[in-house]
Amino acid sequence: MFRSFPFFVVAAVGLATPIAAQAQSVGLDVGLASQYVGKGLGKSNENIAPFAKAEVGFGEGYASVFVTDAAGSQGYDMEIVSMAGWRPKAAGFAFDLGVMNRDLPGSRAGVDDNYFEYQADASRKLGAVATRLRVNYSPDGFAATKEAWWLELQGTVAVAAKTKVSAAVANRMADSGVDYNAWNVGAKHKLTDAFAVDLRWYDTDHHSVGEPYEGRLVAAATYSF
Repeated sequence: MFRSFPFFVVAAVGLATPIAAQAQSVGLDVGLASQYVGKGLGKSNENIAPFAKAEVGFGEGYASVFVTDAAGSQGYDMEIVSMAGWRPKAAGFAFDLGVMNRDLPGSRAGVDDNYFEYQADASRKLGAVATRLRVNYSPDGFAATKEAWWLELQGTVAVAAKTKVSAAVANRMADSGVDYNAWNVGAKHKLTDAFAVDLRWYDTDHHSVGEPYEGRLVAAATYSF
């Protein structure tokens, strides 16, 4: 179900407000995507998806809330991701270590629509390529999915002062879920310091499972405050 930008901004800011007063930094992103994609899969029935993200920082620590329009066969019509994390640097690597709660309101009665994920990113510049390895683990995932892993390697290259091209490959392993490989490639361009656009192709190796697993071209625009 399509909601207005003010709804997502109010939701993201409202959820983050209780801890914002003690923050050293506060950021807000609002945007619009031609459709919502999560872990390589279409998650909005190919419909336009507005989104907003609020983040507060405390030195190397942070807390964030991401809200987006979404849609799935289990009935959900929104996704809310709340995260707390730590971004230390060591041995030439930049790390992002966090725990997140993922909630999918509107899911049918009896569907397990709220679960936790634990995520670790390790990033490092190798010549002209900025690399990132992501490991995401959930002990008990959405609906019937139990233990699940998402392993992703991403590479990004700056091709102009305000333009970056990136690609990623990933593997999904899920107990009582679908195992698949996913990848994406695209470009991000900053029209101004605050406004950026992204055009990206997403695909998986399991088209036969259903529409969410098929390839898709996604355009997105984000404004950062």
